[in-house]
Amino acid sequence: MLEHRKFYIDGAWVAPKDGQDLEVIDPSTEEACAVISLGGQADTDAAVAAAKAALHDFMYSDPSKRLALVKRILEVYNKRGEDMGRAISMEMGAPIDMAMSSQVGAGTFHIENFIRDFDKIEFIAPLSDDAPNDRIIREAVGVCALITPWNWPMNQVTLKVIAALLAGCTMVLKPSEIAPLSGIVWAEILDEAGVPKGVFNLVNGDGPGVGTQLSGHPDVDMVSFTGSGRAGKAISKNAADTFKRVHLELGGKGANVIFADADEKAVKRGAMHCFNNTGQSCNAPTRMLVERSVYDRAVETAAQVAEQTRVASAHESGKHIGPLVSQAQFDKVQDLIQKGIDEGARLVAGGVGRPDGLNRGYYVRPTVFADVSNDMTIAREEIFGPVLSIIPFEGEDQAISIANDTDYGLTNYVQSQDGAKRNRVARRLRAGMIEMNGTSRGRGAPFGGMKASGIGREGGIFGIEEFLEVKAVSGWSNEAD
Repeated sequence: MLEHRKFYIDGAWVAPKDGQDLEVIDPSTEEACAVISLGGQADTDAAVAAAKAALHDFMYSDPSKRLALVKRILEVYNKRGEDMGRAISMEMGAPIDMAMSSQVGAGTFHIENFIRDFDKIEFIAPLSDDAPNDRIIREAVGVCALITPWNWPMNQVTLKVIAALLAGCTMVLKPSEIAPLSGIVWAEILDEAGVPKGVFNLVNGDGPGVGTQLSGHPDVDMVSFTGSGRAGKAISKNAADTFKRVHLELGGKGANVIFADADEKAVKRGAMHCFNNTGQSCNAPTRMLVERSVYDRAVETAAQVAEQTRVASAHESGKHIGPLVSQAQFDKVQDLIQKGIDEGARLVAGGVGRPDGLNRGYYVRPTVFADVSNDMTIAREEIFGPVLSIIPFEGEDQAISIANDTDYGLTNYVQSQDGAKRNRVARRLRAGMIEMNGTSRGRGAPFGGMKASGIGREGGIFGIEEFLEVKAVSGWSNEAD
């Protein structure tokens, strides 16, 4: 069993001052695969102090040097890709091939986008032609607490850490205690790349412990959190006393609106997207809204996709989905599937229990419910498992009404061959992101939502700006430029 009890603080791996052991469970086997330490207040304080001491020099460093640092990080990250993929697969159950490609690849994708977009940031710029002696200065917000989830570890870590580094911030990263191994590999990567002492620090811990200590710490200027709405609410309240900037990327209940004129692969594409990563994605299209005239055929297709979706160990090569991340998540998904049955949704694929032949591990059956009404629990709550709810609609207005009738507003999807209709619907959907006809958003597009899906945006220039303050200066000496 791996032992990773140390934290990365002030440029060195140090023993916990106030730690307690926690076993990391391999969700494919339900057996412990590693042991880490959960930090205490003394560990949090030490990491924040290191970040605070390093802030002045780093925030006023030459932006080109910060860019060069990130380029070195990318080089080392790519070199350590296999180590990262194996860590992710073991800790959170992504099938090894998917971990090596999509999970690790998400980090590469975001780092490359930040590098590409960095020159768009003007750290010192004129206000306007009418105010020739005024300058707008963009500078680091300060010491940042970065709290990341277990479902897409490097996707979220790179979106926060790289943006903060390029902005000139120093930071303390708290990865999910459920899936901390990838965070440890990440700290090793940053150390090898030569990140200055104190600029990046890592302390493992849980939400009530290190998470709460960071979000309420008087020397932390900003907290960036990805996770549940319940935790996001608690962080916001805890941060309020110290007037921190709070960035939240929370849950979703994505509506996939499929019109009668959608392409023939729309339903299959939507169901596969829902089941990807075992349904553990905040932007998953978990509510499939289908126009009544093609509804029956869509239900049949989605059921076939579920039945054809193979479930197997994360350690096994091939195209399949793995287990859920934990016993708690397994129990939650099982309870919600049962609630769907109890509330009268029509079960057309999957259901409660493990797939045949899998008696150990947090495996669930890809599940499809038809005849779902939008007031059912499975249509309201974020399940975070491979569970698809199909809802019929009669026309464009009703589709939009159902799609928007949710507390969430992260990602919605539109499928139609009518361009004018797609554009109309996209304008009226209340979500931070709209993807149409299976076309992914472009490189550097902002990621984030409305309503209970969060506050702020990540990725590209938008993500870097989240970590910058704006300072207005008058009487600037043009002679000194």
